[in-house]
Amino acid sequence: MSRIGKMPINLPTGVEVTIEPTEVIVKGPNGQLSEKIPYGIKVIKENNQILVQRQSESKLHRSLHGLVRTLISNMVTGVSQGFSKSLDIVGVGYRATKKGNDLELAMGYSHPVVIKKIEGIDFEVPAPTKVIVKGANKQLVGEIAANIRSVRPPEPYKGKGIKYEGEYIRRKVGKTAK
Repeated sequence: MSRIGKMPINLPTGVEVTIEPTEVIVKGPNGQLSEKIPYGIKVIKENNQILVQRQSESKLHRSLHGLVRTLISNMVTGVSQGFSKSLDIVGVGYRATKKGNDLELAMGYSHPVVIKKIEGIDFEVPAPTKVIVKGANKQLVGEIAANIRSVRPPEPYKGKGIKYEGEYIRRKVGKTAK
């Protein structure tokens, strides 16, 4: 192993890291996450920090080095603070409600769309037009938020649909009478 990562990952209090030969397991107040370590990458824990080393300077090992370092950093952040994505619902009659642990969306279809709860993901509905997806796994939070958005993506003429909070919808001009 030749190169140590320049940016060590500092561990916050309450987070435990177990390093096995092919896997890293991170436990914290928000749960437990694990990630496989690819061949040629080595993870070391010393002085309350995580260091990532690579075997060589090949293009593959350099790219895996950065990937593994970011994945472990996201796991540490996820189990200590968590991740969230906010979605806004725009449109007359469009709304979200929480039914038990599931999310129910009324989006102008003939039936309500139900998004089932997945382990490790929580839904919050502070208002009928706002949904917050929370969890420890950044990839899973983003995937569930994208699935919710895909139920009714925002359209460019009136801007109706489900959009991420702060997302800009490029508007188009409609027909004009002559």
